[in-house]
Amino acid sequence: MNTAAIAHRPDSEFAYLYQKDIMHIRLKTAKNDVANVELIHGDTYTLAEEKWYRHPLKMEKYLSTAVHDYWVVATSEPFKRMAYAFRVVGEDGTEVFYGDHGCFPFDKQHLEMPNNYFRMPYFHEIDRFKAPAWVKNTVWYQIFPERFANGDKTNDPKGTFPWGSKAPDRQDFFGGDLQGVLDHLDHFTELGINGLYFCPIFKAYSNHKYDTIDYFEIDPDFGDKALFKKLVDECHKRGIKVMLDAVFNHMGDTSPQWQDVIKNGADSKYADWFHVNSFPVSYTEGKDFENATDITYDVFAFTPHMPKLNTANPEVKEYLLSIAAYWIEEFDIDAWRLDVANEVDHTFWKEFREVCDAIKDDFYILGEIWHSAQSWLNGDEFTAVMNYAYTDAIVGAFVKKEISLEKMVSEINRHLMMYREQTNAMQFNVLDSHDTPRILTEANEDKDLMKQVEAFTYLQPGSPCIYYGDEFAMTGEMDPDCRKCMVWQKEEQDRDMFDFFKKLVSFRREHAAILADGKMIWETVNLANEQIVLSRKLDDEIICGHFNLGTTKNVFEKNGTILLGHGFEETAGQITIAPKGFVITKA
Repeated sequence: MNTAAIAHRPDSEFAYLYQKDIMHIRLKTAKNDVANVELIHGDTYTLAEEKWYRHPLKMEKYLSTAVHDYWVVATSEPFKRMAYAFRVVGEDGTEVFYGDHGCFPFDKQHLEMPNNYFRMPYFHEIDRFKAPAWVKNTVWYQIFPERFANGDKTNDPKGTFPWGSKAPDRQDFFGGDLQGVLDHLDHFTELGINGLYFCPIFKAYSNHKYDTIDYFEIDPDFGDKALFKKLVDECHKRGIKVMLDAVFNHMGDTSPQWQDVIKNGADSKYADWFHVNSFPVSYTEGKDFENATDITYDVFAFTPHMPKLNTANPEVKEYLLSIAAYWIEEFDIDAWRLDVANEVDHTFWKEFREVCDAIKDDFYILGEIWHSAQSWLNGDEFTAVMNYAYTDAIVGAFVKKEISLEKMVSEINRHLMMYREQTNAMQFNVLDSHDTPRILTEANEDKDLMKQVEAFTYLQPGSPCIYYGDEFAMTGEMDPDCRKCMVWQKEEQDRDMFDFFKKLVSFRREHAAILADGKMIWETVNLANEQIVLSRKLDDEIICGHFNLGTTKNVFEKNGTILLGHGFEETAGQITIAPKGFVITKA
């Protein structure tokens, strides 16, 4: 047995309070190396008297990656504290005691040594990762406000192009605004979505508004506060939650604070609001508006127009936290999406979380993090992150064919085991966004393939999001092409794709409980003919998805009611799935 591969860490995603009195315990071992694992556990103070090590709890071998197996179990203790260790039996018959000091022979001597055990000293409910229940039943819709709909031509900025008249360049304006969103609320209701995620709407210079000038004002190109308040109220009447984009990593260079730094240099009262390396602030223009070299201050990426905020500065912190509170208190928003969240300090985000929770106890906080994010997802910062790393695995296998199905499953399982179960149910699953090419373009405009990968993604834990226009099969290369004007001319809309998305959203919302919290069961991962079968199980309910990624038809016995499908035929109790087709059934 490879004992060096055995791993556990208390008070982490390996050992956490799942519900008020229920602990989830996980153990990692080398793949196909261990035959059996048992949890040895009991009250911290009764080992000698009760000898509770005589009553181990069998653990379940749950998910596997290319190199590891994960074992899981749920348990509790009457006095809300626990000492615990593991009995690990290898496929070669080796038997070890694994605890806080590593591996020992599995014998009475080591079983009776209290300090050999991991500890959860007390089950503190206040420390438990809590997530707003409504997110589990939410399908989001992302709006890039400047390109969704022009509802009020009187607020169009100078030089606005006619709607959809050209492919967008980085500094083009087409007049999209909040009135345009308000005018199309029936579209969201028909589609079935119940969450709107807005890219920034605060006063800014650019069309994308990630270079904020004033966080307390709606950009006049989009409308005003009265209009936004009306929009939020109308959304709430329809059961639609509203999430705004908070850009707290950096500010726009046309903001009064940065303009004061330009004017007064080191003597500016805002000099310490930013990370300035030398005065006067300067840069050398790059190949386009959003790039530069020789920048004398820290910025987002290499964009000279987005100077980085010093969130450790007490004045900056107070200013930004007041913004976080203002839009919740005054406009009743339901969530913040945090731009470039991984480049802001943890201390700030912990205080940010406290401010939001104090105002609204079921508030959703979503961080933009494209990589592994354990340190932000311990319950005291974010509720979830934009799950790019997770869905990259899906796109890599289904669409780009860059990785095998086996590698995709390994990556999905690895990410699921990085986080607590309640966290996985909150993750924000995207296939495209304003920062990526559109999924149909990635799929070489193969609509069958797009439908297949969308269905597979909606079968996963987490809250899915539609990028505006995907429901009409819009295309778009990398930014700025992915930010085209929404297609409102009916003759240019793909109504078949729209009908598919309606069914997909309905499926996700109707079966939200099992899709959020159900177990992942990989029934089949057939590399030879590229078939994958994934089931989700909660109590006695099972939903099963069959996906054909190969080049020949796949035939199997029908088992249950068909909930959703595309590219399949049903005859004489059998289902035949064509290449790029899928069927989801309920047993």
